[in-house]
Amino acid sequence: MTAHAFLPALAAEKLRAELRGILGASHVLTDADALPFLTDQRGQLTGRAVAVVRPANTAEVAQVVALCARHGTPIVPQGGNTGLCGGATPDDSGRAVLLSLARLNRIRSIDTENDSLVAEAGCVLAAVQAAANEAGRLFPLSLGSEGSCTIGGNLGTNAGGTQVLRYGNARQLTLGLEVVTPSGEIWDGLKGLRKDNTGYDLRDLYIGSEGTLGIITAATLRLFPQPAAERTAFVAFPSLPAAVEFLAVARIGLGESLTAFEVISSTCLDLVRRHIPQASFPGDAEERSAPWHALVEIGGSDDESATAQRLERVLANALERGLLRNAVIASSIAQSQALWHLRDALLGEALRRAGGATSHDISVPVSRIPAFIVEAEARLQRLVPGVQIYAFGHLGDGNLHYNALPPAELRSPQTHEQLRRLVHDAAVAQGGSISAEHGLGQVKNKELARYKSTVELQLMRAIKAALDPQGLMNPGKVLPPG
Repeated sequence: MTAHAFLPALAAEKLRAELRGILGASHVLTDADALPFLTDQRGQLTGRAVAVVRPANTAEVAQVVALCARHGTPIVPQGGNTGLCGGATPDDSGRAVLLSLARLNRIRSIDTENDSLVAEAGCVLAAVQAAANEAGRLFPLSLGSEGSCTIGGNLGTNAGGTQVLRYGNARQLTLGLEVVTPSGEIWDGLKGLRKDNTGYDLRDLYIGSEGTLGIITAATLRLFPQPAAERTAFVAFPSLPAAVEFLAVARIGLGESLTAFEVISSTCLDLVRRHIPQASFPGDAEERSAPWHALVEIGGSDDESATAQRLERVLANALERGLLRNAVIASSIAQSQALWHLRDALLGEALRRAGGATSHDISVPVSRIPAFIVEAEARLQRLVPGVQIYAFGHLGDGNLHYNALPPAELRSPQTHEQLRRLVHDAAVAQGGSISAEHGLGQVKNKELARYKSTVELQLMRAIKAALDPQGLMNPGKVLPPG
């Protein structure tokens, strides 16, 4: 690697030598060995680094951070490198050390009486789910990337996923943290307490901060009883307002057993048919032609028969009221998994094959989502006639993944930026946010100056300055430049 002018080659090599002294030569990567860590998972951003380091435990993380603090070297923490906003990718200056947490991958303990689990930051989410399951418990955070994303990254971006409606996002699923501070000290806040009113909540400062205030090395996570039964339905709606109204009806009729409510537009299903023709779809032709669909999942303490009957009653009542066209209830785990595969894998693959879409991760109050959909598309069509909209996401918590695909002849970086600005403006106009669960990273941070008040930005900068006075923790992420 070529060192940046601010870090002369001699100083860079001295730093690498000291890092090898802490971690061993095999865990200080440079040149070709480092390249897989330096590009984001979409392949759109590539940075440079003095080295990629792979500590094995919290003590080694602390030593590396303390060393970098003495050298004035920035640190970019990285988990599974599955982020979508470049939060775990260094810039191209070559000044930073990229710190991979992949080797911090132990489940330290499980306390079934306290319904909690302590996992290190490098634990893959699916491994945490499996450990909870083996203990007869449920860890409900569930994402499309759960086979590769890690707990540290999930907490760094305050990940949401498909079951926020019932269990909350990553913040609500976390009881405590272990954090290495920018000076290399270790804060042990792993208490498994549900009540601790002894001052500022440091845990909540670090969750969602994307490594800009410190490095999360472990977390105490909440566990739940496993549902005795689960049922998934694929529901067709005559309109999006009808889907929103049905969500309210389902909440009343199903209560806390309603775990997921994922909407999918008909244009998304058409995209899957076009690019993955071998894909199979539930329901008949009339149902598949509905403008909006939803995956509705419930889980509870009742047996399978009682759970199915509860869902059937709610669906039948809504059908009589004209809120839905039809519904198909999965009769087996395999059918349920096939429905979720359509949402989690096939749709993502179809969008990838289509290429050129401008993607957005926005949130809007649930009651205003229909108005957002109408207003956003009207704005986009005026700007780019013929733009195709592919919207899907977590209607239950107001989070939409809104994808806009311009005609091929109109695709350009300038069009991409204009589309993103219009979508974000439309979301904020409805009282929404430009980032629901993907974070800000280096892709969206520059937009904060447009959407955050001066007071909010001042408070955020004050927190950053107080906890990271040297500005070494994941620089260029979250906060806007300047």
